[in-house]
Amino acid sequence: MTALKMQEFVAHKGNVSAVALGKASGRLLATAGDDFCVNVWNVNKPNCIMSLTGHTTPVEALRFNVSEEWLAAGSQSGSLRLWDLKAAKSVRPLPGHRANICSLDFHPFTEVVASGSVDSGIKIWDIRRKGCIFRYKGHTQPVRCLRFSPDGKWLASCADDHTVKLWDLTMGKILADFAEHTGPVNIVEFHPNEFLLASGSSDRTIRYWDLEKFQVVGCTESGTSAVRSMLFDPDGGCLYSGSQDCLRVYGWEPERCFDVVPVNWGKVADMGLCLNNLIGVSFATAVTSTYKVDLNQVAKTATARQELAQNERPLSHPTPKGASLRRIYERPTTSNSKPQRFKQNSDSERRSPSSDDDTDEKESMTQIQNAEDYNEIFQPKSAISRTPPRKTDPFPAPVNDVSSCLQLINEKSGPTIVRFPTTTSSINNRALGSEALAEESIVKEIVKPNIAVDLLTPAPKKANPEHLQQAPIASSTPNERVPESPIISSTPTELVGLKASDFLPPSDKGQSEVVDEEAMSQIRKGHDTMCMVLTNRARHLDSVRAVWSTGDIKTSVDSAIRVDDLSVMVDVLNIVNQKASLWKLDICTTVLPQIEKLLQSKYESYTQTGCASLKLILQRFLPIIQDILSAPASVGVDISRDERVEKCEQCRSQLCKINKVIKSKTVQSGRQSSAFRELQLLMASLD
Repeated sequence: MTALKMQEFVAHKGNVSAVALGKASGRLLATAGDDFCVNVWNVNKPNCIMSLTGHTTPVEALRFNVSEEWLAAGSQSGSLRLWDLKAAKSVRPLPGHRANICSLDFHPFTEVVASGSVDSGIKIWDIRRKGCIFRYKGHTQPVRCLRFSPDGKWLASCADDHTVKLWDLTMGKILADFAEHTGPVNIVEFHPNEFLLASGSSDRTIRYWDLEKFQVVGCTESGTSAVRSMLFDPDGGCLYSGSQDCLRVYGWEPERCFDVVPVNWGKVADMGLCLNNLIGVSFATAVTSTYKVDLNQVAKTATARQELAQNERPLSHPTPKGASLRRIYERPTTSNSKPQRFKQNSDSERRSPSSDDDTDEKESMTQIQNAEDYNEIFQPKSAISRTPPRKTDPFPAPVNDVSSCLQLINEKSGPTIVRFPTTTSSINNRALGSEALAEESIVKEIVKPNIAVDLLTPAPKKANPEHLQQAPIASSTPNERVPESPIISSTPTELVGLKASDFLPPSDKGQSEVVDEEAMSQIRKGHDTMCMVLTNRARHLDSVRAVWSTGDIKTSVDSAIRVDDLSVMVDVLNIVNQKASLWKLDICTTVLPQIEKLLQSKYESYTQTGCASLKLILQRFLPIIQDILSAPASVGVDISRDERVEKCEQCRSQLCKINKVIKSKTVQSGRQSSAFRELQLLMASLD
C-alpha cells in the first residue's frame, strides 16, 4: 500500500488550531490548540514529549527552525513566543502585531524569524535583541505563508489578496509582485537549489516563478481542491502537492503531473520527509492524524510512471544529471549568525518588547512530559539521532587513551599515525608558540576549563539534510580554485615534528632498531626553545593584565598590540569577545589591522578568533559607521563629531581592505570557508 495512516490521537483539551512538522528529520511534530498550549510530539509515538505554555490566546501558527532546536508560536493576540527546545526554556515574548499571527518562518542561518499577520503586515524579528528590526507593508489581506530563500537573501510571502511578493532583505524593499493567481494563495516554497519559486492557491493551481526574469514559467491544470501544502523533493526533481484527500507529484518546464496518490488525510496542514517517506499531518476538532506515503512506490518522473504501471515494485529514482536551467543559490553552511545587514525601520518602529502594548505577559512554562523521548531527541549522548546517520563516518573519532594507542601500534605492522587526544584550551583552542617552532614541537597546554570562554569556540553543527548535499554554484565562467596555503588545524589529527614509524617495530630485517635514548631525544627536540617562547608569552600577558586591572581597556589592547605577538593578541581578543559591551569605536580602529593579520594566518585558531571579532564589529558598529558617514554635515564646529567621523572613516577604510581578504578566502575549501562566506554576507553593504 502506497499510503497509510500511522496514528490518530487527541492532541489537546480543546480544538487543534495549528500543526507543524520539523523539516530536517520529519519526525518532530508540534501542535497548538484552543487550550493556549503547544505540545511537541515524536511522530508515530503516542506520548507528548513536552508541553509549552505562556500564551493567553489560542495559537494559530507554528514553525521549527532548520535544526529543530527552536520553535516559534504565534497567537491570536499578535504575540510571538519562541522556545529553545534543547534547553527546555522560553524566550521573552515578542509582541507587536495588531491581529492574529498566521504565518512564521526562521532564517536558514541566523537567529532571525519572520511573522505574518491577519493585519496584512510582515515583521522581521531579531531573537537576540528580542525586538522587531523591520516591517514590510504591501499586502492588503492576511499573510498566509512566509519563506526565506535558501541563501537567506530574500523573503517570499503570499496572502489572501491573490498575490505573491518577493522582498529583498538587504535593501528592505519589494523585489517582485506576482498577481496571476485568481484566488487566495495558501503556500509558497523555494526550490532547494535553483532560482525558482512555487506557489499554491485556493484557485486549485500551482504556479512556478522564475526568480531571474521574475515571470511565471508554468502553471498546473486546475485540480479538484485547493492546494494546502507543498514540498520540493530534496534533489529538486519534483514537487509534492497536498490537497483534499490527495497527494500529487508535479514537474515543470513543461508542467505535468507525474503521479496522483489518494490519501485520506482530509485537509492536510503540513508535510515533511523522513527516510524516503512523505509524512503528512492533518487535524479536525481535537484530533490530530499522521499519514505516511512510501515514495519508493511513487513516480517522480515520466519514465518512472511508465515503469510503475508495468510492474508494481519499488522504484529507485536516479539523481537528476546535467546542468540546471537557471542559477543556483550560493549559501553558507553555518547557523547562529546574522545575514547581510537588514535595512532597518526608524527607531519608532523598532520598539522594545517591553512596550506598553504588551498584552501577553503570562509566565511561560515548559513541562517535559516524556523524559526518555526528550533526552533521546534534544539531549543526545549515545542515543539515535533524529536524522538518519550517514553510511560512512568521514571523521573517525581519535583514540581515547594511551593503552588504545599501544594496542593500535602492536596490531599494525606498517607505519601508522597515532592520534592522541588533544587538550582543549580555555582560550579558543589557540595554537601555541611561534610559527617557526609549530612544525617541530608538540605542546599540550593544560588550563583549568573555563566554560564561558570555551563557548566562543565555533563547534561543529549537527548535520542538516539540506546541507549534506550542496549543489555547486553556477557561474558564467569556470571556477578556478585558489591554491590553499597549508593550514595548521586547531585540533590536529596527527603528530607534528615526529614520525610514528620511528617508534614501530622495524618492518625490514636489515633496519636497525631505534634505541630508547634516540627516541627520547626526538621527543625532546625543541622543548627548551618552546619553553622559552611560552615564558615570554606569559610575561607579555602579565603586563597586559596589569594595565587591564586599571580599567582602561583601550590602553591594555594597545599594549597587547605593541608586543607584536599575534598569540598574545589572540588571547586578549578571546577575552574581549566574551563581553560585547567592552567594544568601543576607538578600540575597533586599533584592532581591525590586527584582525586582518589574523584572517591571513596559517593557524586555524587565529583565523577563528579573527572571524569572531570581526563578526562582533560588523554586527555592532557597521550600521553606526555607515549612518554617521552618510549623515549631512552639521553647521558650525563640532569637535567630538569630527573625531567620530574620522574614526568611522578609518574603520570603513580598514573594513574595505579586510573585505578583499574575505573575498579571496571564500573560494577556498575547508572548515573556515563557511565562516568567511558568512562574513562576506555581513559586509555586502561595503561593495
